[in-house]
Amino acid sequence: MSPYLAELASVMAVFSFAIVAPGADTAMVMRQSLVHGRRAGILTAFGVGTSLLFHLTYTILGLGLIVSQSLLLFSVIKWAGAAYLTYMGIMALRAPAPVLPEADAGVATPMGDGRAFGLGFVTNALNPKPILFFLSLFSALVSHQTPALVKGAYGLVMASCLILWFSAVSCFLTMPRVRHAFSRAGVWISRVTGAVFIAFGVRLALSRAE
Repeated sequence: MSPYLAELASVMAVFSFAIVAPGADTAMVMRQSLVHGRRAGILTAFGVGTSLLFHLTYTILGLGLIVSQSLLLFSVIKWAGAAYLTYMGIMALRAPAPVLPEADAGVATPMGDGRAFGLGFVTNALNPKPILFFLSLFSALVSHQTPALVKGAYGLVMASCLILWFSAVSCFLTMPRVRHAFSRAGVWISRVTGAVFIAFGVRLALSRAE
């Protein structure tokens, strides 16, 4: 087996747990799918995946190390992310209860493609934790002698898997039977997701660069 394939396998073994772990990205994709439909959910997933490539790019270039070692830069990103998640939570709490259709064809509150993509991108981009995660992951599992292009290929595989996972989540949540089940609890959709966003915002605000 190629040493690069072995490296990729070890990286993906760890990253697969990070993909399925609940977080702000998961909450955003779920809300987008339930409130705005499958298309919005999948575009949000692409936004998250693109942001992942953004994090990986500057990590490979060495800028991630600078951010992780700079308390000021880390704090700026952290507080911006916390403010954004809290804002999204407040907006969700103040929003009227969504009327969830039973099929994706009849989305009650459609959203523009650019905005759906942007929400996914910004939610992930303003979280400084991926910086530390990828630095530790690549430091522990990827050789310093591995070419940057190969590391970039690892990133493409990781981003693709993340997009596929969140797209699958969106497709599942927008299946007629699943959507019908959630439609009965439509009054709680905005309330719960709003509380979740605020909770993640507070958690991010209290986090430290370790």
